[in-house]
Amino acid sequence: MNDLIKELYQEIILDHGQDPRNFGECNPHNKSADGHNPLCGDNLKLTFFVNQDDIIEDIKFTGEGCAISLASASLMTEKLKGLEISVAEEIFKDFAKLVSGSSDDLKILNEEDSLYALKGVGGFPMRVKCATMAWHAFKEALKN
Repeated sequence: MNDLIKELYQEIILDHGQDPRNFGECNPHNKSADGHNPLCGDNLKLTFFVNQDDIIEDIKFTGEGCAISLASASLMTEKLKGLEISVAEEIFKDFAKLVSGSSDDLKILNEEDSLYALKGVGGFPMRVKCATMAWHAFKEALKN
């Protein structure tokens, strides 16, 4: 990965970490879950509304945490809003592979995707939980 790409990815993480998108609570919402990372104290609540066609009409989060956890939640909400649940679940699988360092066989995500900014987290195993916390809350909310 060249230095310009690394710099862009760092800017994306800082931007979303300091000014998270879709911060707040959906009203109304029909799905919600809490996320907690005891390793660094990150906490969030994810709320979203899924319509009768299984489309995520709105998705938001509240909470506090490190730049990586906030950036990941912010990027996730931007990516998933307007998508069918089945597509969102495939993106979840791709993202889990991306941050764990096995990005060779991704089905949906590619290097132009802003979520790629979090690929480098795979080199820091203790930070993977920060990057995936919001995503696991999303999966948990789908069960409810």
